[in-house]
Amino acid sequence: MFALRTFTVALAATLAGGCSLIPDYLRPAAPVPQVFPNAPQVAADAPAADSVAWRDHFSDARLREVIALALANNRDLRVAALNIEKARAQYGIQRADLYPAIGANAGQTAQRLPDGSGGGDVSRTYSATVGFSAYELDFFGRIRSLNAQALELYLATEEARRSAQISLVAEVANAWLTLAADREHLALAQRTLETRQKSFDLTQRSFDAGAVSALDLRQVETLLQGARADAARYRSVVAQDEHALALLAGAPLPAEWLPAELPDGITAVAELPAGVPSETLTRRPDILQAERALRAANASIGAARAAFFPRITLTAGAGTASTSLGDLFGSGSGTWSFIPQLRVPIFEAGRLQASLDVAEVQRDIQVAQYEKAIQSAFREVADVLAERATLAEQLDARRRLVEATAASFRLSDARYQAGVDSYLGLLDAQRALYVAEQGLIGVRLTDVANRVTLYKVLGGGWR
Repeated sequence: MFALRTFTVALAATLAGGCSLIPDYLRPAAPVPQVFPNAPQVAADAPAADSVAWRDHFSDARLREVIALALANNRDLRVAALNIEKARAQYGIQRADLYPAIGANAGQTAQRLPDGSGGGDVSRTYSATVGFSAYELDFFGRIRSLNAQALELYLATEEARRSAQISLVAEVANAWLTLAADREHLALAQRTLETRQKSFDLTQRSFDAGAVSALDLRQVETLLQGARADAARYRSVVAQDEHALALLAGAPLPAEWLPAELPDGITAVAELPAGVPSETLTRRPDILQAERALRAANASIGAARAAFFPRITLTAGAGTASTSLGDLFGSGSGTWSFIPQLRVPIFEAGRLQASLDVAEVQRDIQVAQYEKAIQSAFREVADVLAERATLAEQLDARRRLVEATAASFRLSDARYQAGVDSYLGLLDAQRALYVAEQGLIGVRLTDVANRVTLYKVLGGGWR
């Protein structure tokens, strides 16, 4: 046993001096401009988006409760977390190959040999040993390269979970805002339906008295049925929004957490640092995940290179052996074995070179995928900023349009009541006002959703 322990210490010292054939890693340059187009000027001390926790970013307490519930119960996020545990276990399996697997064995061998006279002798041997089998000396870093690859893949799954959390936070926020907008649409449709029902009832009485024509009555009914159809449609849409939000949250939602209308402000942070260089995209978890995959592919090249060199494996054991079970641990029964093996690749029909080529091509593929991930992230931010650059103008125009159409409706109503204008002009004014109010709700939703999406694409939301 002392000899085995001494050999193990010497073996560890030998491995410490092993080399590594993994190529030096260089992060590829970002294939995008250094600054974002349409980026607004922000304060120099504005916090980075990925440093702002989602609880600090969203100002509505109801929305924060829904997001917290989703982070605790969403099944997709739970799968992402379990994938981390799986990758951690796989890394542990690969890391174990750096050390010899020591085991104990006990057994008996019985053999009968004939003596030539019809009889025979039975011989028995008992043994108990401790040792390891086919342990590879990692002189050229093959095992350590595979270990580094497994580590990078494990770290990539952690980045994948962070990316999944960012997406979930933004998806929940947008689903909550969509529900708010559709509830506001429903309230508008119901108010319009009530107004048009009263107008129809009044017109019906006037028609019965012979004061208005059948054409006026049918035109009013047309608007009434349109509003009725809109109210029914939005009741269905609101129910579907509630179901979608409950699915994201992973649990039923209390009614007091659901919005009745779009809030005026959704974020507590006035400005996000969208004007900083695009190099900050490399901090996004999905970009880091792509880089981890690139590092893993780079490490696999080291393992493919090491396969060209000799491979040394050791089998060693120490214990006792005896022909009698009672004398198994007696004096003089000690045994030991030491079996080194050397395998030198001489002719592999191009297999080793092909394996190295595959590893290098896979590394090049991961480089392209990493660069594509950065380009996609840059486009996401650029698109959000392009939309954001005109949202203030759109909101102002939509509000002014509602004011103008409301004033036009009041004037048309006054002219109709005075007998100056026909009822058709009043109906057109009603229709225009309804469409303008619907458009304003849509642009308000786009504005708050844009703020959520900007927070997401800049890498915020995983803290």
